[in-house]
Amino acid sequence: MELRPLSPRYSVSPQISAEDVPALVGAGISLVICNRPDEEVPPSHKADKIGAAVREAGLRFEVLPLTHQTMTPENIARQRDLMDGADGPVLAYCASGTRCSVIWALGQAATQPVDDILASTAAAGYQLDGLRPALEQQSQR
Repeated sequence: MELRPLSPRYSVSPQISAEDVPALVGAGISLVICNRPDEEVPPSHKADKIGAAVREAGLRFEVLPLTHQTMTPENIARQRDLMDGADGPVLAYCASGTRCSVIWALGQAATQPVDDILASTAAAGYQLDGLRPALEQQSQR
C-alpha cells in the first residue's frame, strides 16, 4: 500500500487490501473512502470485505463508487463532506488513486487556486493537467 498525500488531511492510494489495515491505523488514518466500484474487483477486495476489516480496527469506512459517469456535482460534494466530517486524516482508494485525486481536485476548486491543486496532484504522481478547464469552471461557482 502506498499513501500519496494530496493535502495534510487527505491521501489517495491504489487498491488496498484487508492486510493493509494495520498500516492505516499506524498512519493515523481515521476514515477510509472506497471510490472503486465492486464490479472492478475480485471478491477478496470488495468494499464489504475491506470495510469490515477497517471497521474492526476502529476506523470509519464509507463507500462512494466512482466512474466517469458518476463524477457528478452531488458526488463531488459528498466526497468533500466526508473529508470535512472526518475526525482526522482520510485515505481514499480506487484502482490507481486517479479517481480519488480527480474528485478531490474538483472539490477543492472553489477554495484553492487551480495551479496549487494541480501541483498537489502532480507531486503525488497524478498528472491532471487535462482537468484544468473543469477546475477553472468549478472555481467560478
